[in-house]
Amino acid sequence: MAFAPRLLLPPRPPAPPPASSSARALNGSAGGRTAPELSGPTPRVVVVTSGKGGVGKTTTTANLAASLARLNFPVVAIDADAGLRNLDLLLGLENRVHLTAADVLAGDCRLDQALIRHRSLQGLHLLCLSKPRSKLPLAFGSKTLTWVADALRRSATPPAFILIDCPAGVDAGFVTAIAPAEEAVLVTTPDITALRDADRVAGLLECDGIKDIKIIVNRVRPELVRGEDMMSALDVQEMLGLPLLGVVPEDSEVIRSTNRGVPLVLTDPPTPAGLALERATWRLVERDAMTAVMVEEQERPKKKGGFFSFSFFGG
Repeated sequence: MAFAPRLLLPPRPPAPPPASSSARALNGSAGGRTAPELSGPTPRVVVVTSGKGGVGKTTTTANLAASLARLNFPVVAIDADAGLRNLDLLLGLENRVHLTAADVLAGDCRLDQALIRHRSLQGLHLLCLSKPRSKLPLAFGSKTLTWVADALRRSATPPAFILIDCPAGVDAGFVTAIAPAEEAVLVTTPDITALRDADRVAGLLECDGIKDIKIIVNRVRPELVRGEDMMSALDVQEMLGLPLLGVVPEDSEVIRSTNRGVPLVLTDPPTPAGLALERATWRLVERDAMTAVMVEEQERPKKKGGFFSFSFFGG
């Protein structure tokens, strides 16, 4: 019989100071504003998913989390892959993962002890679901992250955002990852295999009651879009029927960023992909969506027999 474990938390201080709702100034922000305005009650639980592996889901999670922390929004990034975690590598925290959510659920430590604080971003913490060679007890099941999210809400200083890096596929790991989520960021690339999986995942998210779903189109190559050898972000949006959170161009700096364990949004000078992910973070905070498309898409003529001449998703 499944049961909810007692997640041990540190004693609540008598009168904790209220968290500031304003964000730190961000140089180069659009419209002259220094920070986005946080929309909705906190903590906001957002799952970052894709269905298909290799489309940049974990990279997106790491950069959204780092960008939120730069904007002074406390964030807990959760790697929900119980066997093949990678989020710690992208954040440069691979040597600091000693305790995980599995240890918390087993009663071996408190939740705050399993949270790993980022070295340079004070508001960013990482929580891994389990160690690579360990398994979660079967009794925990799909409610594992729901209990963790509830414990974070009850903590003395709850985060503004809880970002969940969902494992690839739609099996038990997917069910566990989306269970506590209220919003979803669906990452896809502009190819038919990723889009078919993204369409399937969108339907599963809606069936689970998650209605706030936005898409990030990753690894877009404008020169291929102009030559009609790649679908544009507008094509992707029309096919999936979901609001667009961001469009991230192909960027060779992604490999260097991953190998160094430094998110793209922290790179100086900024890279095209890093800037796109920063803008996506602003829209996420404000529950906004893109209203414009790239110049290449506006100028590209619509022709018969293109990407829409047949269905990619079957009957």
